[in-house]
Amino acid sequence: MARKKEYIEEEVIEKAMNLFWRNGYQTTSMQMLEKEMGINKFSIYSSFGNKNGVFIESLKCYKSKLKQFMNKLKASSNGISGIKEYFYDFIEFSKETEIGKGCLITNTANEIGEDADPKIKEVLGNFTDDVRNVFSDILKQDKTKNSVIIEQQADYLLIAMFGLSSATRIFNQTQLDNYIDNIFKNV
Repeated sequence: MARKKEYIEEEVIEKAMNLFWRNGYQTTSMQMLEKEMGINKFSIYSSFGNKNGVFIESLKCYKSKLKQFMNKLKASSNGISGIKEYFYDFIEFSKETEIGKGCLITNTANEIGEDADPKIKEVLGNFTDDVRNVFSDILKQDKTKNSVIIEQQADYLLIAMFGLSSATRIFNQTQLDNYIDNIFKNV
């Protein structure tokens, strides 16, 4: 007879997500996960398979938390101003203290290598594709832009978002404001 779980998976995954977000994938050990999640290794392995399984569920949790901002952007009819607002919303979302934690996706992309779990790479790729597609859709609101310019600017904004994600970890609000202002001078 299977034992009844004495924890709520969504709650322990959110704790794991925050641990990975603060410390990175490579640095986070199973012992750290046990302590942060408040469950033992057996429960972790039973529910999630391994560290990669916990991490993939953490990425899904992260994506669901960002969903409200993405939905706000998708619903925006403000064109490029809507994307700029998304950048500012992200800064607020990433803050743990006065300094942000960056983006879990960006942080992970910066630390994994080519030998990373294909499932993790797939989740990262799908997430960035989704963000880029939303940027592209919003840019299409400007009927003066042709499709080539829209695709180039969507790439530019995605890469700028990666830069912003990293910048939130060490720069102050004035510096971030200057960065965002300069990004949008070029779009």
